Amino acid sequence: MSKQATRVLIVDDERFFREMIGEALDKAGIAHAAAASGAEALAAAKDPQVGVVILDIQLPDLNGLEVFRRLREQRPELRVIILSAHTDQEYVLEALRLGACDYLAKPIHEEELALAVGRALETYALGADWQRLRERLSALTVALDQLWADGPAEALPETAAKAAAQVLEATKASLLLLDEKGGELRVAGAHGRGIGIDEMSSVVVGEGIAGAALAGAEPVMVEDITRDARFAPHGAPGRYDTGSFVVAPLTVGEQRLGVLCVTDRASGASFDQNDLAVLRILAGQVARRLRSAAAEAEAEASAEPLAESEASAEDAELARVVCEAATLEVEPGRILQGALRPVAQALRAAPVSLYLLGERGLVREAEWDGGVRADRPELPLGSGLTAAVVETGQLVASADPASDPRFDPAVDTPADGRPGPLLCGALRFRGKVLGVFRAFPEAREAPSARTGEVLSAALSAAIRNVLLYRSLVESIDEVARARRDAQGPGGLS
Repeated sequence: MSKQATRVLIVDDERFFREMIGEALDKAGIAHAAAASGAEALAAAKDPQVGVVILDIQLPDLNGLEVFRRLREQRPELRVIILSAHTDQEYVLEALRLGACDYLAKPIHEEELALAVGRALETYALGADWQRLRERLSALTVALDQLWADGPAEALPETAAKAAAQVLEATKASLLLLDEKGGELRVAGAHGRGIGIDEMSSVVVGEGIAGAALAGAEPVMVEDITRDARFAPHGAPGRYDTGSFVVAPLTVGEQRLGVLCVTDRASGASFDQNDLAVLRILAGQVARRLRSAAAEAEAEASAEPLAESEASAEDAELARVVCEAATLEVEPGRILQGALRPVAQALRAAPVSLYLLGERGLVREAEWDGGVRADRPELPLGSGLTAAVVETGQLVASADPASDPRFDPAVDTPADGRPGPLLCGALRFRGKVLGVFRAFPEAREAPSARTGEVLSAALSAAIRNVLLYRSLVESIDEVARARRDAQGPGGLS
């Protein structure tokens, strides 16, 4: 979803209410448009920048419910707030049953309006985020199939760059490989650059953005290079169209092969953590495909790498299933149970749990125990691998976490205290770590770090959904108070 402000469409045949609502939205810094009839509303809602509609239930040309139904058919992702008089309660209830996200009673109170529109914008953004992640994962599955299809080895860099641009809907992408001496990265394949590969500059390992990503063997995401202190010197005007990019190193075990760089999303929006997780999966498969193509023994080149390709395709499918399971529910408990169950099944893990930061540490928000064993209700901060994930945001994927000096048996094991393989990743909301997920697989091999990265993105989206739902519920008291005061000095009457 674009980071640009989403527009609110005000639909009311009374000019007074259109103007009063518009003034209130202006105060809140929310862009808006207006329509005086159902026909105008249906035409205006075609604008992709419109994400929320405030719809009067009584219109001169079309019944408000009919307009609502057509809006849902035209753009199912829209969030619609019903605007009504007290005599329209039957229509309001029907609209809510059909999927309206909220309603406002006339006369309108400014605070109530701001709360309702704010919630609607948040849930619209969340829905767009979910949809984009599902699209990325579907595109990734196709890209992995293309990457491992039979073809000349010399075409792989170009194929990889094109695949990265397509998956992330970007205008430019390039693949840089380490030279024979291991000191420089040279462009081997590019998409959308407009100049030949031979004209592109090489990068010294450890220098520049690509060089730093390879040297640290860590992916890099920048929302706006002109505001990022880490890379500001590289953000010269005209070098990037949007100033946003993602870079993922190409590694196989300890071997470092190069980097995959993607810049300038076609929509103009910034890249996000979901994009970085998807690119990291693709980069891992590109690295294995390159190593496979370079191997001398065909049998060795076609066995293990192909198995890992299938595993990454399964990661993409798992994240898609998690997204689908969570979006089928609304109530927080069922959202999280729906998200955790496929994770437990895919990883053959018990328990799988989600924790959120509280006043005293991490508090278990949800778990799937499979009837086998439970996780701990609360976890302290400041000790253990789990706490390290909160502090650093870095994933832990270990077959033997007890061998790590940071391991704390009172923290990094389930309630029964029995140690075993651990997969623990950060849950993020608006760039901040707000908790962790962790799973204890039954198998003794190390959990997949790439699976963990994808699950971090998918489960973070599920948590965002829950938090937004709770925000709506917790504001009920505020809305009730606003309605009681609707006739007071602050009312829009």
